[in-house]
Amino acid sequence: MYWEEGTDQERFRVPDDVVDVVFGIACRCLPVDHAHALRVALTGALPWLSEEPQAGVHPIHVADSGNGWMRPAAADALLYPSRRTRLVLRLPQHRIQDASRLEGRTLVLGDHRLTVQTGTSRPLSAITTIFSRYVVADPAHDEDAFLRSTAEALTARGIRPKKMLCGIAHRLRTPDGEVRTRSLMLADLSPEESVALQQTGLGPERLLGCGLFIPHKGIKEIGKPQD
Repeated sequence: MYWEEGTDQERFRVPDDVVDVVFGIACRCLPVDHAHALRVALTGALPWLSEEPQAGVHPIHVADSGNGWMRPAAADALLYPSRRTRLVLRLPQHRIQDASRLEGRTLVLGDHRLTVQTGTSRPLSAITTIFSRYVVADPAHDEDAFLRSTAEALTARGIRPKKMLCGIAHRLRTPDGEVRTRSLMLADLSPEESVALQQTGLGPERLLGCGLFIPHKGIKEIGKPQD
């Protein structure tokens, strides 16, 4: 854990040059580790996606538990999206219209099918506690080394982290090998720092869902990131 007490937040106007484009989906089930298959399907449908430096693909998230069902841990286990589950792309404003071409298309993710429904844009948040489910991590780093390297990377970008908390390690499978990641929460940022990190992300593999931050309710709700 890395912790430092901060000062009061200030309000400011959130810029709209980068937004989340949120699509409804119809999908019976998906494997837990679907990031690579989703990237392939999306870049096939939107060839410009891999050339857009500000583009990112949020992991399709299904609640960890509910009605007695517990989210499985095995990569090949299946997730069952609900009607509330969404496909979310983080995109620069000028790509919103291009992304709308996904509407009505059925994406093939290995043995599974995902039909994209109507989309709408959503601004980023000025909330100063943000969370990323996956941040690419050096396999040789333990938790403390990961936090130190993250603090150095943020400081080099003019962002001074005050509170950071990382979670358990995850592995995302790709044809080129596994991508090692850790979850990461940052708290007590300034609104400007929070939005800047949401816009630019942290580290590589944005199209696998890595380094993309979402607003978080706070340290007391560490297990419940907002969707």
